[in-house]
Amino acid sequence: MRLYIAEKPSLGRAIAQALPGPARRSQGAIRCGEDASGEPLVVSWCIGHLLEPAEPAHYNPQWKRWQLHNLPIMPAQWQLQPRPDAAGQLRVLGDLIREASEVVHAGDPDREGQLLVDEVLQWFRVSVPVSRVLINDLTPAAVHKALASTRDNRQFQRLSDSARARQRADWLYGLNLTRAYTLLQQQQGQTGVFSVGRVQTPVLGLVASRDRAIAHFRPHPYYLLDVTLHKPGQEGSRFMARWLPGESQPLDEEGRLMEESPARTLAERIRGESGAVVHSRFRERGEAPPLPLSLSILQITAGRLYGLSAQEILDAAQSLYEKHQLITYPRSDSRYLPQAQWPQREAVMDAIRENHPDLTPLSSDLDPRQRSRAWNDSEVDAHHAIIPTESRRPLRSLNRSEAAVYDLVSRYFLMQFASEARYREGTLVCELAGERFRARETGLLEPGWKRLEARQRKREAPAPRPLPRLREGEPVTCLDSLVSQKETQPPSPFTDATLLSAMTGIARFVSDPQLRKTLRETDGLGTEATRAGIIQTLFRREFLYRQGRAIHASERGLALIDALPASVVAPDRTAQWEAQLETVRHGRDTEAAFIERLQEALKNLLEQALTDPSQVPDSGVHCPRCRAPMRRRSGRFGEFWSCHRYPQCQGTRPLEDDPQQGDGMDQPPIPCPRCFSPLVRRNGAHGPFWGCSSYPACRSRFSDRDGKPVIPLN
Repeated sequence: MRLYIAEKPSLGRAIAQALPGPARRSQGAIRCGEDASGEPLVVSWCIGHLLEPAEPAHYNPQWKRWQLHNLPIMPAQWQLQPRPDAAGQLRVLGDLIREASEVVHAGDPDREGQLLVDEVLQWFRVSVPVSRVLINDLTPAAVHKALASTRDNRQFQRLSDSARARQRADWLYGLNLTRAYTLLQQQQGQTGVFSVGRVQTPVLGLVASRDRAIAHFRPHPYYLLDVTLHKPGQEGSRFMARWLPGESQPLDEEGRLMEESPARTLAERIRGESGAVVHSRFRERGEAPPLPLSLSILQITAGRLYGLSAQEILDAAQSLYEKHQLITYPRSDSRYLPQAQWPQREAVMDAIRENHPDLTPLSSDLDPRQRSRAWNDSEVDAHHAIIPTESRRPLRSLNRSEAAVYDLVSRYFLMQFASEARYREGTLVCELAGERFRARETGLLEPGWKRLEARQRKREAPAPRPLPRLREGEPVTCLDSLVSQKETQPPSPFTDATLLSAMTGIARFVSDPQLRKTLRETDGLGTEATRAGIIQTLFRREFLYRQGRAIHASERGLALIDALPASVVAPDRTAQWEAQLETVRHGRDTEAAFIERLQEALKNLLEQALTDPSQVPDSGVHCPRCRAPMRRRSGRFGEFWSCHRYPQCQGTRPLEDDPQQGDGMDQPPIPCPRCFSPLVRRNGAHGPFWGCSSYPACRSRFSDRDGKPVIPLN
């Protein structure tokens, strides 16, 4: 029996439709007909990850309780456990795998899709041959074609390794830092869980930083000087030019003039002055159509145009792929298309015109023979750009979000067969009274592919007046001058679109030039498939909130950011890890080496958190060994005071010690006769007594006489 294992039921049904019939449904599977050799064909599926990393208590029962002295939690041997709500489907797959003589891995064509099926194969110790099929399009013809092009699953081992490395990194980083900072925040009177994530926390940091930049922004005026120039004796040669103040003027960091008087003085002096053109450049340039869409570009564009959240766009795209089969695989980070897709282009164009009649007038002059730069096999990996399929379904059957997403995907595909957009550009730089003035023009000559752009309905601004075609050396005279005052504007708050753009282009928020250069070649923060979910998680945990389209950090989110070290909040570290995961994927690094480096970094972060006095409120009880503040902790004998520097310092005291009565540390230490730790004077139910500072490990107890312990001689 040949067993096909899909990532989800919708993909399983699409595979079954492309296989020989008759198809017969059973529990968690579809039994199809036979192949040419008489081999029975069966399709089954996962439901996302059927297995998940084991909980901490699975490794060590003591790790179940959230206690600072148990950190860091780092399993020696990683283990998986069945997801409770998917145990039934896991049993179905186990029974089918035991019958199979061959398995076809049909997970989604990305690293998570690779891992979640590989986990099942490893869980059941599959020893039969395993092949891999990559399905980007759920239409029957496309699925049938993909099933005929299988590859050895071992070729995708590195993809699986990088996904597993990411999964374990998130588990280690999130679990340890979440426990640490939740407990530290609770000691300072906060409530609830303060989750820390390898990706989500830097995203929260971006929003918090932007909010504070807006809150602390102080506007200041700046000044512009515009002059009206013309060439004497030439009709229609009037044009506006702007002063380019030199470095000797009072400028801000963006080159804006900060004082009014220089502009006013020059404005008076320049009227009637003559000068000449010192630089002249006029040209026409072509602009090629943009590449088809990846998920991030789709989310950014749809968010900007329609105000949809990242999650709404992802959900709509997933529905168009699985339910309606109108677009190809949506969780793609590629913007290129394989040459194998070229023969289907006209059928796809016909389907777009039938599904979306509004685009028919805009696509009448397209040339299906034109091959844009999008068709490039060398840029295509496991999946290609998101494009429409050949399926027919009218747009009126879709909801608003689905229709908007299909509209954008269709427009960007049709653009590949449109002509270039043609622009005219002009620049004149003139010198008068020893100062320079610049005029620019840009005009659209031929819209080309821009006719297919989706635009918000706004009042069209009047086209700028063309510049006169003056040459270098020709004379000009100033007819008038005008000084205007402007005011600097604060940065805009993040929206879904701009936050996704920031996550994708995270390099511009990184200070290290070398790291910034490296990050321009990687995915940024998160992946195409996870960014929307990360933003939603921050809203669900009440770290972010919306105000219209704007996204802001909540007080709870700001409290967490303030408690964390800069290295956890800044995107540098996690973005660097994303780059390292790519090296694992391409075989230039190993999963084990990546995890080992992460564990060392995590140990340093935890040591920094647990030994930072600013994280510990002064309880009034101090360690008898190192005099540092102590925290309340729980042990097998109940609650007690423990040094906040544990495990570096293991000083303890009983909970009944009263901070208001002092801790006896102004006296010379008296060693315990049993373990030699310092004895501490305490207040009990029957008056003062002396106990060992190593309690509860050592439970020595002595009577008090005149402020000193009564210690037996033997």
